[in-house]
Amino acid sequence: MKEEITRVLTMVQEGKIDAGQGAELIQVLKEKEETGSKRFEKTDKYLDKTLKVRVASTENDNVSVNLPIKLLKAMLVAGHGIASSIPESQKYVKDIDINLLIEAIENELDGQIVDVKSANGDTVSVIIE
Repeated sequence: MKEEITRVLTMVQEGKIDAGQGAELIQVLKEKEETGSKRFEKTDKYLDKTLKVRVASTENDNVSVNLPIKLLKAMLVAGHGIASSIPESQKYVKDIDINLLIEAIENELDGQIVDVKSANGDTVSVIIE
């Protein structure tokens, strides 16, 4: 950012813009940097969250899976590339929109994202927290 401010000051000194315009540009640069660092902090906090999958069966076939979002994102990118190159796996991965899942992570989807209750009392929940 210092380099950008120096450029603005040079433009003022050379008369390409006036001091008021220079001050406005510098303010915009500072706001942009603050917004960028807040976004970075927010994303880091989000990547520290966990995707939790819970299946509660009336027959006690219960499942509890916890995946860190950071690991999940890396696995989605790497795993889909690997799986799509294995002929037998094509039928399992062809309908999975990996880009949609990655976009959900990048947009910081949070809270309960799946809640299913079957007629026989089985439940499935997927939560990011």
